[in-house]
Amino acid sequence: MRVVVCIKQVPSTDAKVKMDPVKGTLIREGVESIINPFDEYAIEEGIRIKEKFGAEVIVISMGPPQAKEALKTALAMGADKAILLSDKAFAGSDTLATSYTLSLAIKKIKDVDIVICGKQATDGDTAQVGPGLAQRLNFSQITYVSKIRHINIEDKELVVERLLDNGTQVVRTKMPALLTVVKDINQPRIPNVFSIKKAAKAEIPVWGPQDLDGEKNKFGFDGSPTQVIKIFTPPPREGGKIFDKDVKESVKELIEILSTKGIIKI
Repeated sequence: MRVVVCIKQVPSTDAKVKMDPVKGTLIREGVESIINPFDEYAIEEGIRIKEKFGAEVIVISMGPPQAKEALKTALAMGADKAILLSDKAFAGSDTLATSYTLSLAIKKIKDVDIVICGKQATDGDTAQVGPGLAQRLNFSQITYVSKIRHINIEDKELVVERLLDNGTQVVRTKMPALLTVVKDINQPRIPNVFSIKKAAKAEIPVWGPQDLDGEKNKFGFDGSPTQVIKIFTPPPREGGKIFDKDVKESVKELIEILSTKGIIKI
């Protein structure tokens, strides 16, 4: 059994992000980065499947050379192998180009039973890469998975719970399958010192376009029909108005304020 976990290195919430003024893409080099928080749950779930069924867990990521650090963290947690997809040709990828590149890597790995992704990345919040990847691989897909109930290796069958707004839904599907997971699914482990030291010495193979059987015009900026036009930090909120009168007077005052600001018309 083989499990592939797709992860992304994203800017830390404390990092000051800059943009390339020409391409409209994030400048990630030199920016303090972390593993996308939702992807930590994906790694943990992959390792739990390994511990229960003896699966091989391969973690892949697409990004600049510094993304190797995120992959080494995954190895320290318990993943068996890690692969970095990194090349200037991949720069500027939107979700379409990203899912295309990742799908080629997974096809090259071969014999993959389950692909696990975090439900979304904190730097884009699109939640599009997982479903797009499943479409390109022609895998069944289940999003917002909060629990894996059962895996039948012989019958190639998977039963999971997925989180809905008003409860949970139980879904049965055939493998190969792609799952996007939510934080309710587990608690990611903290690697021990020995594992961290061992992972630090690991050689992470790097695959570029020449290693993937794909069309060059579908990689990176050229293969991305969507681009970020502008990125900015929202201005700090100003102090609000406190209504300490009775309800009728407060409503009247609120209507007058909204009317003066042109938010409503009366």
